[in-house]
Amino acid sequence: MLARTLGSAARLGYNLIALLHFVAIWGFGRWLAADVVPFDRPDWLAGLQWAGVLAAVLLGGLALKDYDLGRFGGLWYLRQGVVPGESEEPEPLVVAGLHRYVRHPLYSAAFLLLWSLVDSPFALATAAWASAYLVIGTWFEERKLVRLYGDTYRDYRRRVPAFLPWKGRVSTQA
Repeated sequence: MLARTLGSAARLGYNLIALLHFVAIWGFGRWLAADVVPFDRPDWLAGLQWAGVLAAVLLGGLALKDYDLGRFGGLWYLRQGVVPGESEEPEPLVVAGLHRYVRHPLYSAAFLLLWSLVDSPFALATAAWASAYLVIGTWFEERKLVRLYGDTYRDYRRRVPAFLPWKGRVSTQA
């Protein structure tokens, strides 16, 4: 529906709508949780959590290197005058970089960030609901990737875990 309405601006529009929803929900939640008392955490745990935040930001930055950011953000579609999902050739399946270890490194970074920021009941609820959203979104994304890449993606999915690089499941292909 968004593609019919926005045409080649659909991907960019989707990203802007998602960002606005995130900001609105986060802001409303912060307003509702203004009087919530943070968890009493030992200093070592708070330090470990901030290390997790830093690791998540670095992991996310490294993961972004493997994506075509023009397509990811939506500007490529605008420049090409192409409606997402209609006539463009799919990007090559990325199995290099962090994708050798996990299929969804950006989601891995998001999980790490969400759970590293848990310092109150509000943050805990946010991490739980956002994690559920990511898991459900992954299910839809995986279905799309199987449609796009077929058996190549099925084989990749069989060899490489979704979010956590389990020992013995790491792909040796670059």
